Amino acid sequence: MTLRTPLTERLGIEHPVLLAPMDLVSDGRLAAAVSAAGGLGLLGAGYGEEAWLARELDVLAHSRQRYGVGFITWSLATQPRLLDLVLERQPVAVMLSFGDPAPWVDRIHDAGALAICQVQSLASARQAVAAGADILVAQGTEGGGHGGMRGLVTFVPEIIDAVADGRPVVAAGGIADGRGLAAALMLGAAGVLLGTRFYATEEAAGSRVAKQRICDVGGDDTARSIVFDISRRRVWPHPYMGRCVRNAHAQRWIGREVELLQRAEEIAPAYARARAEEDFDVAAVIAGEASGLIDEVTPVATVMQRVTGQAETILRDGARLLA
Repeated sequence: MTLRTPLTERLGIEHPVLLAPMDLVSDGRLAAAVSAAGGLGLLGAGYGEEAWLARELDVLAHSRQRYGVGFITWSLATQPRLLDLVLERQPVAVMLSFGDPAPWVDRIHDAGALAICQVQSLASARQAVAAGADILVAQGTEGGGHGGMRGLVTFVPEIIDAVADGRPVVAAGGIADGRGLAAALMLGAAGVLLGTRFYATEEAAGSRVAKQRICDVGGDDTARSIVFDISRRRVWPHPYMGRCVRNAHAQRWIGREVELLQRAEEIAPAYARARAEEDFDVAAVIAGEASGLIDEVTPVATVMQRVTGQAETILRDGARLLA
């Protein structure tokens, strides 16, 4: 059984699985590995470090894998030249998250790429559709990093019913295995976008200590807050908050965010040192509720085989039961 969906057809991929374009984690090596395993790797352009982005695009060019690039939309607006840098490389797709995609979609289409828009509410989904999005990513609050307030199980079918108008909808947030992929397909999604599960892989950029912490905690050990944004002096615009693994620093400051803001200049240098020293009792491990479903750091190919194989088995056995 092969999982062919409107997403695999539209993107020309083997499996309906996308890599979340995670800042500092989804580098060229990880994106290439996901594409080589049959999904689509999305390079995380993050906050727009041009030298890093150019270097990782070179890594992807040398890999000869098809790929996409993901931008934080409100950050891209401060450095619009970065979109030109990416489009010159002819990616399959560009993903826009957290902001109005309208200023960018036509340029993406003119370059021959698809526009993937990640949305956190019906209002943002309607905005993306009006802008001409080719694919929607419905981001549930279960996911790691920044997101909205909606739970994935109701959000996906509501978007499909209300605004998708035949566009593939991808489910994101809290998915780490084949059960999640199968469930997403049953909700009407055409595929999934995985972040935390691909973070805990051998190819992902970042600290081995951080990856192991993902394996050691459960979903109850994550929390949504603005503590880590304040601590690194990078507060996001309303209404976006970030989910990360609870640690001593978060426990100290959740509920005391105003005081933390007042002391940000004092706290930030110590926070930066903690990240450099891999002290994750202070620095945040940005991960979602899917942490509770991950118990080992594995190669990307193993993750893809397990996720798609388990989903195929579940769907095949379910079809037999209904026959």
